[in-house]
Amino acid sequence: MTRPHTLLINPTITSPSSARFPLSLLHLAAALDKTGSSEIIDGNVDRDFITDSLRALQQRRFDAVGISVMGGPQMAPSIELSKAVREHFPELPIVWGGYFPTLYTDTALAAPYVDYAIRGQGEESFPELMTALSNGAHTSLARIGGLSHKVDGEIVHNPSRRFSLADPNTVLVYDKLGDPRRYLARTFLGRRTAAHQASVGCRFRCTFCGVAAMFGGATAVPATTRLERELTYLKYELGADSIQYFDHNFFDREEDMVPLLEVMAKLELPWWCYARSDALLKLSESSWKLVRKSRLRMAYIGAESPSGQMLKEIRKGTRPDQTLEVAELCRRNGVVPELSFMVGPPENTEEETEHTFEFIRELKRINPQSEIIVYVYTPLPESSRHEKDRGKRPSAPLLDVNGEPVVFPRTPEEWTEQRWVDYACHADAPWLTDKMRRRIRDFVTVLRCRYPTAQDLRSPRWAKRTLSVAASWRYSHRKYNRPWELELANRLVKLRMPQVSGL
Repeated sequence: MTRPHTLLINPTITSPSSARFPLSLLHLAAALDKTGSSEIIDGNVDRDFITDSLRALQQRRFDAVGISVMGGPQMAPSIELSKAVREHFPELPIVWGGYFPTLYTDTALAAPYVDYAIRGQGEESFPELMTALSNGAHTSLARIGGLSHKVDGEIVHNPSRRFSLADPNTVLVYDKLGDPRRYLARTFLGRRTAAHQASVGCRFRCTFCGVAAMFGGATAVPATTRLERELTYLKYELGADSIQYFDHNFFDREEDMVPLLEVMAKLELPWWCYARSDALLKLSESSWKLVRKSRLRMAYIGAESPSGQMLKEIRKGTRPDQTLEVAELCRRNGVVPELSFMVGPPENTEEETEHTFEFIRELKRINPQSEIIVYVYTPLPESSRHEKDRGKRPSAPLLDVNGEPVVFPRTPEEWTEQRWVDYACHADAPWLTDKMRRRIRDFVTVLRCRYPTAQDLRSPRWAKRTLSVAASWRYSHRKYNRPWELELANRLVKLRMPQVSGL
């Protein structure tokens, strides 16, 4: 039996200074290497990744190319790479995996340069696909769960795969990235912050969330032995002094989290994570003691809306009063809450947005250190929701600003249009008027000038202080409209925006 060789590629999505470990490809490589071998090219650090990918394919034999596709700004480089591979190596199978082909499978496979799509987790499906391809056993493709492919020009979706728990013995192959130390970044957490993911998935089913669409309410918590081994490597081998956890929902059931917190308290690496307000509020004092000892600095909490009705409709599972309460709880425990909100919903757009602005002001009164992230509400199409959730609590049809039904792109190329890149990045929506866009932009400008983010290490302290003073009268009197002087100052100072650049 031939051992398959796979080239894994992460197309460019961010600047080299913001590059983090391509964790999904590291996990895939570890799985593929059990029955074959793999190499990784990361476009976030290799700016000429397409040329280097073609060179690698010329120099060595590969049985397929696996491309991780997030969507949004990663769509265009993913398409460019796929077209280049197809042109120079027309017989080589191209496999798309990740967020985009999971949510928009038919759209991905509509492209002539995509042969296979892996839906959801790929640690089991992808190695099985590679084994079948390398041995010419195409008849076995129908048995691979989570795989979508083309048969005589028709798209075939195999049954979804069950959620697989994390393998406690998996060791991430950081050496495939060259020098892994180049992924350690200076952030507000420390001088050498490493990205890591302990648990996978989330047991909640928010209708707007891609994680719910990918994992269908399932989650897997790692073994403490694995977490300690990985953190020990990052701290003592690579020299990391802080951790940014990309767990989809770090805090869940307290009994599951305590063993992990005990490991983290032992290593005392300052950290950032995603969390839910209800989970944090349920933690006992003994658990909060571990949180403080482990040095949690900031928790990204999806507040989403001050409307209880909207939170119910999107199946968030939290309440507005919990958002207010968690802001105070974090203040008492020395944790900065980074609270995200979704404005501009398709119904009651202006009313809900103004209500959110006032709610944000209340949060800043309770805890002035609260970080606020404002997004535009851009729900997933019904067809992109997890198969278990399709048809359940269907939302009202989405209509654009002219009252016409919103038609989502049917090809990857259409998703590269700026309006759809903005939609994928929660920056714009078809139902927003120019007046509403301006209102949102003006509020965000005044807010972030009045309260510059603690994550901004680039802007001089005096500049942030000056902007804060300059914005204070507008913020105090709710004079958000056309803050021309702040926009001018921002061109000079260029305050950091965490929702765009991350930590």
